[in-house]
Amino acid sequence: MRTEPPSWLPLMPEHWHLTRGGKIARLVQRSPSVREGVVTAFRDGQVTLRVNRRVDGFTESLKEIGYQGVRAGELVIHSMDGFAGAMGVSDSDGKMSPVVHIYAVPDDNPYYVAHVLRVAAGSGFIQSLAKGIRERSTSFDKSTFKDMALPRPPRSEQDKIVAYLDRETARIDTLIEEQQRLIDLLRERRAAILSSSLESTHGWVRYRIKHIGEAILGKMLDSGRAIREGDEFRPYVRAADVRAGGSVNLADLNEMPFSVDEMATFELRAGDILLVEGGATGRPGFLFDAAPGIAFQKTVNRLRVGELADARFVYWSMLRLYESDYYANHYGSVSFVHLTAEKLREIELLLPSLDEQRRIAAYLDAQTAKIDALIAEAEQFIELSKERRAALITAAVTGQIDLREVA
Repeated sequence: MRTEPPSWLPLMPEHWHLTRGGKIARLVQRSPSVREGVVTAFRDGQVTLRVNRRVDGFTESLKEIGYQGVRAGELVIHSMDGFAGAMGVSDSDGKMSPVVHIYAVPDDNPYYVAHVLRVAAGSGFIQSLAKGIRERSTSFDKSTFKDMALPRPPRSEQDKIVAYLDRETARIDTLIEEQQRLIDLLRERRAAILSSSLESTHGWVRYRIKHIGEAILGKMLDSGRAIREGDEFRPYVRAADVRAGGSVNLADLNEMPFSVDEMATFELRAGDILLVEGGATGRPGFLFDAAPGIAFQKTVNRLRVGELADARFVYWSMLRLYESDYYANHYGSVSFVHLTAEKLREIELLLPSLDEQRRIAAYLDAQTAKIDALIAEAEQFIELSKERRAALITAAVTGQIDLREVA
């Protein structure tokens, strides 16, 4: 009886077959060598020695209980992260944790099988099959793979598909790398313009922030939970709403009760500078427009400048501090630096005359807008290239592109 094709698989060529994973791949169980390095299956499909990618961010096992040996050319499936694409062919000999299952693929091209599995993962199909095990993860175990129906063209056609994808994806990856290098250069240029524009010259005066404006921390969440008479629920800005590009999100905000007096203190206005209190410590955002009825809470500081300073100039000055790692360097290399309102008030800035501040701020606004537009174009190109790459792989491994006559 013919196996029914899964929902993620379009009509296959007539000469292709559907075959269960257990008929294609043979489970390998091999004792590890203590001298070999740890191999990791990454979500982008690379399976390689951990030292080839990075060594931080992993949980190290001291006893390596249950570890197993892997050889280059074997198919690896990560049981917990396979749904997100952590499947591929190992390029290294080594040892792997018991969370992966390892297979020999004797009669098929293992790279073709890996492509198929990653296409299925990208469609959400593997997640629909798998068993829930932890938040943002599902278990794609051995029995699930064994019963999974996979497209199976003749071996010669598999080899042509893999060779074709190697060529075409390499071209796309080269274009992506070029655009990423362009983005890096543009960001360096942006930082250089910011730094050079804010280099002090004769006549600039040093001020503490407390002498040029008012800095306060937002409302405490805990104290705001109890609703008092006269309170009204109001939307508020939190750290996550202060975005990396300097904008402030004012849509779909959380709400909590504020009194009339609290709104008089915490309501946001055009020209306010918001600074993240912890995490991305000191990251600034700027409000160009009024935000009537919107307040802010304790993960954010608000800096409202007075007559001595131009708000945009101060914003650019605070961005320069943030991008130069001022907070970690100034307050010590700790894992989580907090920018309290008290610390913020004591920070020193160099200010030229008010007219010069406005001129510099206008120049920075114009120059960074041009650079940001170029960065956005490059990022869009990368996104479209990644979509084309994924579509090309899907079309090739599901038979939508006939590669039988390709040399």
